Amino acid sequence: MKPTIFVARPVPEEAEAYLREHCLVDKWEGDGPVPRDRLLERLGNAEGLLTSGGKIDAELLDHAPRLRAVSNISVGYNNFDLAAMKARGIIGTNTPEVLNDTVADLIMGLILSAARRIPELDRYVKEGRWRRGDDEVLFGLDVHHKKLGIVGMGGIGEAVARRGKFGFGMSVLYHNRHRKPEAEAALDAAYLTLPELLREADFIVLMTPLTSETRGLIGAAEFALMKETAIFINASRGATVDESALVEALKSGQIYGAGLDVFEHEPVASDHPLLTMPNVVTLPHIGSATEHTRNQMAMIAAQNLVLALKGHTPPNVVKELK
Repeated sequence: MKPTIFVARPVPEEAEAYLREHCLVDKWEGDGPVPRDRLLERLGNAEGLLTSGGKIDAELLDHAPRLRAVSNISVGYNNFDLAAMKARGIIGTNTPEVLNDTVADLIMGLILSAARRIPELDRYVKEGRWRRGDDEVLFGLDVHHKKLGIVGMGGIGEAVARRGKFGFGMSVLYHNRHRKPEAEAALDAAYLTLPELLREADFIVLMTPLTSETRGLIGAAEFALMKETAIFINASRGATVDESALVEALKSGQIYGAGLDVFEHEPVASDHPLLTMPNVVTLPHIGSATEHTRNQMAMIAAQNLVLALKGHTPPNVVKELK
């Protein structure tokens, strides 16, 4: 008998066909994310759930008495209530590594865009404000041969470091929970404490997962350590940063600029002060958003779920639930 699963978001045809080969598939057919109340209604018989960020907590698990596995189409899993899942023996999986290069490409785009003011100057031209003789008003900052500081040297962090080191001749600084000797050797990367990195780096890329330890990791005290020419990049999770402190640091000139793919509340409110600042590049949380990468992520998530429901250990079980 095939296990019953609920697919809470659209997936590519190949991934859906694979799931139907191995499971009885119930899926959300509506527009946009499945509403929470509708999700709870549909989980009564589900043994597996495929999702991409919906909160998996005790309330949901109470509505899903047969649930055995939850598969996230995401490298992050801060939507998992790990204690509740562990108490019920629920397997949780994610999709790491497959998106490393795609996200690293986007981060380099944020670095270049913020440093050379690309979105701002694009508007400058399109709005007809460009005049012959404009010079210093258009100046930005160099990226090449600057100091690249990475907070969170996981797979994506290392991919960013390679691009900075070998593509732009940047010096790589990093801070991580554990030192990475292989990365230090391959990238000539220097391990620093967080305050040391914030003081020295020209570009600070935040790539930590969201945990109780990293929530609000970068706040007023941390921005005060940065250079006035520093550019801050966040492509991790919005709640790792005190956004009010970031706004003040940008308004006061404490730092030069920022590039953001994530926000504390998403979608970000249309009246958020960050959206009015010309020295901030804002994106709608699209780090892994290419067709190729998203299709790969969906297939890996589907394979994770099928393996778990067949009694095998998927390769991407989140470490806290192993």
